Amino acid sequence: MKKILVILTLFIGATAFAQNKNAKASLEVDGVCMMCKERIEKAAIRTKGVKSAVWNVETHELKLIFDERKTDLTKIQKKIIAVGHDTKEMKATDEAYNSVHPCCKYRDEEIRKNHDSVKKN
Repeated sequence: MKKILVILTLFIGATAFAQNKNAKASLEVDGVCMMCKERIEKAAIRTKGVKSAVWNVETHELKLIFDERKTDLTKIQKKIIAVGHDTKEMKATDEAYNSVHPCCKYRDEEIRKNHDSVKKN
């Protein structure tokens, strides 16, 4: 009986250490401007367990540091799509997308072109 308890204790201990409290990941998130950046980062940071979220306007890459014991990428992405931004794996509802500022309508080709021309100047 003692052997079973020791083995069980070791297994539980090993499982607990398998989750990383400073996991790093990146996601592709659609957006076009600094207002998008603020909205995306705020949505990610407000997810319990997320320690750092930095979105790059040029590359659309969201770099994350988070506690895998408290959250995962699916939960983080759900928070991001809830504020109207698509990720590579998930798409925001039309209602959420329509709630973003008119200059942030990244699905509109004209708006993306306008933001690209401003970046070049």
